[in-house]
Amino acid sequence: MRLFYSPTSPYARKIVVLLAEAGQSAAVELVTGSGTPIDTGSAPLAQNPLGKIPALERDSGPALYDSRVITRYLDDHFKAGLYPQGSRLWESLTLEATADGILDAAILMVYETRVRPEDKRFEPWVEGQWAKIDRALDALESRWMSHLHGPLDIGQIAVGCALGYVDFRHGARDWRKGRPLLAAWEAAFAARDSMKNSVPPA
Repeated sequence: MRLFYSPTSPYARKIVVLLAEAGQSAAVELVTGSGTPIDTGSAPLAQNPLGKIPALERDSGPALYDSRVITRYLDDHFKAGLYPQGSRLWESLTLEATADGILDAAILMVYETRVRPEDKRFEPWVEGQWAKIDRALDALESRWMSHLHGPLDIGQIAVGCALGYVDFRHGARDWRKGRPLLAAWEAAFAARDSMKNSVPPA
């Protein structure tokens, strides 16, 4: 299998971390590709007509895309058990969706300054995206710490990668302020080998 990814993509990082935690990093070849909505660059268009990464080229069948589809597939394929059974599954899926929502908003903030011409930027829209992140982080601090401290699963991996990306692109916002429980959890989770070995390049 081949995973089309970028070392700076937090969605791709989620997959790389899952593979590492499953002990299957060597089973999937990493192929670099990237692009934006206005310049597809080296995006894997043949594998994903939406022009987005990550995309997983399998040995048989069409390529899979969207990180949540790929992580679920690989977890099943390798019997990794990072999507739990029973009622905990719904919590894990909600945490993964929350983390991906944080990433969606954080990346839109990046695009606003990197892709949109300066005279067309709309600061209230940027702040509106940060407000989504702010609310999600508050929810993690107040509602989800018990789950985050439980057995390793995709929810924790997704949250860890999302927080890492907020640090990477929006570190000046200081998301840790007023969230001591989440900050302590993130520090411990970031020390895992799978996380240390997938830190995006500066």
